[in-house]
Amino acid sequence: MDFSYHMPADLRFGRGLADKIGDICKEIGGEKVLVVTGTGSTKRSGLLDRVLVSLKAAGLGAAVFDKVTQNPLTTTVYEGVELAKAEGCGVILGVGGGSIMDAAKAIAFCTVNAGDVSDYIFGKKQGAGALPIVLLPTTCGTGSEGNQIAVLTNPETKDKKALYTMQVMPRVSVIDPDVMTTMPKSVLSSVGFDAFTHSLEAYTSKKANPITDAQALLGMQLLADDLPKLVSGEGGAAEWEAVSLAATLGGMVIGAAGVSAAHGMEHPASGLKNIVHGRGLAALTPPIVERLATADPEKFARVSVLLGGSGAEDCADSIRRFLKAIDLSVKLGDLGITAEDVPWMTENCMKISIGNLKNAPVTFSREEVEQIYREAL
Repeated sequence: MDFSYHMPADLRFGRGLADKIGDICKEIGGEKVLVVTGTGSTKRSGLLDRVLVSLKAAGLGAAVFDKVTQNPLTTTVYEGVELAKAEGCGVILGVGGGSIMDAAKAIAFCTVNAGDVSDYIFGKKQGAGALPIVLLPTTCGTGSEGNQIAVLTNPETKDKKALYTMQVMPRVSVIDPDVMTTMPKSVLSSVGFDAFTHSLEAYTSKKANPITDAQALLGMQLLADDLPKLVSGEGGAAEWEAVSLAATLGGMVIGAAGVSAAHGMEHPASGLKNIVHGRGLAALTPPIVERLATADPEKFARVSVLLGGSGAEDCADSIRRFLKAIDLSVKLGDLGITAEDVPWMTENCMKISIGNLKNAPVTFSREEVEQIYREAL
């Protein structure tokens, strides 16, 4: 047995912790905080006001950058950097879902590291640190609060790829299940399945190790048991705690073991058409699992069983039943992807996601990638 595991995240988990965010930001220094958030949900829920009150009570100044949308753009990051510098902010606080957290990480990084962030993403340049990052997730999906990954889309090239460096590991992440409860059910289904695929892909990846296996199995079990309850309106505080923990676990395992084919193939789709990430994964994961299950039947059998199936041979169908239970049965065609988009997505996948494809139990060829896209339409 030969592996390494390094995931130095300070995770603080508990209901009601969001109101202590000011004291937590004060712990790590800096007199002014840039609050990175989205275009509406944190305002509508009142969470942004609560955060600003908490920061003021802790004696900290604050500036708000609220221009982040789903599938955050590199150009949006540069706007955030300009505001951080103009306001003299020494701490970056991301309040929102995965897109907001990824954008916050990238803003913290690009405030310190000049130039095109794509050069750092593609390994042409190496970074030299980042401003301290605090994250307060409001969706139980990406798990960005527990890893060193920030996924960005270049609006010119449509490349959707991760800035992957320990320099964007959050200094502190505050996971408060209570702030998740305002999510619409459609958002919950999408982000919850994203969390599930994180654990699924990391568990069956070539980089998996015993620690990530244990985390991934727990994350998938929590989601299998409790996400359908929340989507159907039957769950309560315990279920919100479970899916929040599962999302963080999923983020941690991909930080160590990586994602594989489903994420590698989804990124070109959402980079091209700005589709909802979790919905793209829902369309692609079953046909991908059908091809991968025989390469690691023991692990895919365990996944199938925890979803109510019987073995590796019905793992894809077990996932389809799970998707139906969370009201997320969808095809790429439902999301606006057409047959004419497939050649570009195939080419882009081979360009930006070859590392993800190679991390799967079997590495798909260009022809197989194209065939899966067409099946998922």
